[in-house]
Amino acid sequence: MTAKFKQPLFVFPGQGSQYPGIGRDLYERFDVVKKLYAEASDIVGYDMAALSFEDPDNQIHLTRFTQPVLLTHEIACLSAFQQEIPTAAEPRAAAGHSLGEYSALVAAGALDFASALRLVSERGRLMSELGDGEMEALSLSLDEAKKLAEDHYCAVAACNLPDQTVVGGRAHDLDALIGTLETLHPGKRSARLKTEGAFHTFYMIAAAMEFRETLSGAPIQKPKMDVLSNASGVFHTPEPNAIRAALFSQLFNPVLWHNNLLYAVETGCDSIIEFGGGIGKGETPAEKKPNLAGIVKKSFRRHDNPPDYAAVINEQTLSETAAQLA
Repeated sequence: MTAKFKQPLFVFPGQGSQYPGIGRDLYERFDVVKKLYAEASDIVGYDMAALSFEDPDNQIHLTRFTQPVLLTHEIACLSAFQQEIPTAAEPRAAAGHSLGEYSALVAAGALDFASALRLVSERGRLMSELGDGEMEALSLSLDEAKKLAEDHYCAVAACNLPDQTVVGGRAHDLDALIGTLETLHPGKRSARLKTEGAFHTFYMIAAAMEFRETLSGAPIQKPKMDVLSNASGVFHTPEPNAIRAALFSQLFNPVLWHNNLLYAVETGCDSIIEFGGGIGKGETPAEKKPNLAGIVKKSFRRHDNPPDYAAVINEQTLSETAAQLA
């Protein structure tokens, strides 16, 4: 790696970064990616390539399918990167936003791809079937959002930036919350998110209780590098049972993503490389942009020595990152 990327943090996005066509370009170029999608299809029992590239039955945005699709794409991006730039395969640490935490554990060797895919398939199914509620993104601090949420039978679901907090609750409670927001904080923005439930809140406890049984049998190993925990904001305790407990807790506790990023840099990560997903209005992989780039930039805009950033979300960004690391 170049001097700029000596101690990188590998990061993986969560739901909201999926789109029809995701992964097609890397699939057509890399045999290792073709093999990964074939393995994924055997594990989940449906054609992962067809779902990801064509989405013939409009399923890619359903949680039970979104999570396997994203995990497969994120590991495909990582595999293509490791083949294209074999000398850049050793990160300092790994992190993932919500679902992305499972990809981070794969990158760290705590889970193999097959085991992670089985876990997220079941996780997505349970979150969809047993969860409840909706989510709202607020331009408020964590403390402000927490007070507002608790006053309306809602809860904080994620803290992505100091002034960007996501809350979850039932639709009528969120509507009442927004009414209060407009009174107390005129001009503050909010947006309802397209999800199948109030993820990372108490509305996911039933799903978590069922998922605990699945986690208990998961072949988790001690990771080969540090992995950040969404639930704690710091590194996982590296013992397998502690990781299982943290993944259980993650389902109904806020994603402390801003804390994750700051802690990674405070503990030695000098750069960030994002793998998988894509956002933006374009329909093809080449037209997509990295999901977490904006959050990374805003997190460190006042930092004396902000981490360098690169992404591998499609063939184009892979080539750009290869040139950047050359």
